Amino acid sequence: MNYCEKIHYTILNTEPAEFAVMVDDLLSQLPQNEVIMRLAFFGTPGTNEEYVARRVLLREKIRRYYGDCEPALSYVSQPPLNAPLLMEVHSYVPDAQDRITFRHYQGVPYVLLENASGRFLFAGGFQGDVLHFGIEPQSVEAFRLLGDVLRREGFPLNSIIRQWNYIERITAFDGQDQHYQAFNNARSDFYSKTEWTNGYPAATGIGANLGGILIDVDAVVFTTPDAFATPIDNKLQVAAHAYSDQVREVARQKKTTPKFERAKSMSFQDRKLIYISGTAAIRGEESLTGVGLERQLRITMENIAELIADAKLVKLRVYLKNKSDYEEAERLMNTYGLNIPISYMWADVCRDELLIEIEGIAIR
Repeated sequence: MNYCEKIHYTILNTEPAEFAVMVDDLLSQLPQNEVIMRLAFFGTPGTNEEYVARRVLLREKIRRYYGDCEPALSYVSQPPLNAPLLMEVHSYVPDAQDRITFRHYQGVPYVLLENASGRFLFAGGFQGDVLHFGIEPQSVEAFRLLGDVLRREGFPLNSIIRQWNYIERITAFDGQDQHYQAFNNARSDFYSKTEWTNGYPAATGIGANLGGILIDVDAVVFTTPDAFATPIDNKLQVAAHAYSDQVREVARQKKTTPKFERAKSMSFQDRKLIYISGTAAIRGEESLTGVGLERQLRITMENIAELIADAKLVKLRVYLKNKSDYEEAERLMNTYGLNIPISYMWADVCRDELLIEIEGIAIR
């Protein structure tokens, strides 16, 4: 078995209750015969003070539950639309060739996997001071922490293969500075420290109602010729990092482009895992506007199909700008007959005119 057969993705939810009770219920549902590499909780705190308190509670519970074997952990302030609290699980079924190590840096847990194909890093929960600083300094601090972990473990910056970026009120402005643009500027500065000869990471930049800036990553250094990464373009879309000046102009502010690929694959002999970036109803570099949710959803799924070719979807995350669109979105997604874990989140998308964004993972 290779990596594609050993990595598993699960979405768990719970009934309404006190936050601590819901966390305990989710943890009781975890797969028992697999190593947990990443836990991402999605919930709805009322204030940033409550968000921070719940994040502390989560960390304490996970530490007690796992002891010295804590997985990467993040708490995303995004309201799930089909549960009061949702947990996404990335787990792994190791064999004799796999070596798994659990480590911490400044209180942030992360996981290292080493085998004949390479070295794999599962890391997340990179955040600045949510309560006292704005989006730009939080972005800089989150990237500093990420960079420290990469250097500490011998992962080059360009070994990041998948990145999740959660940005509080992504389309809001602090004066003339849009939150998403402030984040993109910090990311461009961070990425400028190396050459990206094999493409940028696959990535999602999505809104959160609270929680400042939060970054999660998967990174990999391959050690055998039959394991490698490949950036994937969509012929129906302009690469985000190649957007024109017209798209990059906002509030009289010259923008740096979002630095990510539409998708990125990891190949292991005859198997392939594809990370699908946050994907929306964009053709070329222009959004489809005024066409409604159903048309935007269909175009988004067409874009995803273009990226994955004959690979099979194994997990999707659907972000909806309007909470009222949930039932229609779920009905439309059910028509695809995917029979895979799908989560639905209420979140701002990076362009005001976009109603839906979808990300996921596929395996061939």
